Amino acid sequence: MPDRPRLPVLVYDGDCGFCTRSARWISHRWADPAAIVAWQELGADGLRELGLSEAQVTDAAWWVGADGHPRRGHRAIAAAMAHATGWARIAGRLLAAPPLSWLGTVVYPLIARYRHRMPGGSPSCRVQ
Repeated sequence: MPDRPRLPVLVYDGDCGFCTRSARWISHRWADPAAIVAWQELGADGLRELGLSEAQVTDAAWWVGADGHPRRGHRAIAAAMAHATGWARIAGRLLAAPPLSWLGTVVYPLIARYRHRMPGGSPSCRVQ
């Protein structure tokens, strides 16, 4: 029996309100089917199936494409947005290309570090 096609999946921190709101905001704009799941819901086995570990997902969002290729941080957000329609798709493609992708390597870690101060953030969003 052939493997059924895998949906792309956006993996985020479900304990972080800012991350949850951001992931849901992106997913509501998707043009094609994809999954959105908190890494806490996946557990070790689910993460392993995606080629990820708990150590990887605790400090950044991940996008695992239908091809199984994982993207981390700003590249994950860019890929998830490129999966959308309209302006979000355009923004995602722009974020994936230089020079904006270079900026993403600086901005994403800052957002991740201070996500507890972002709208919807809370002390549980703090990355250690």
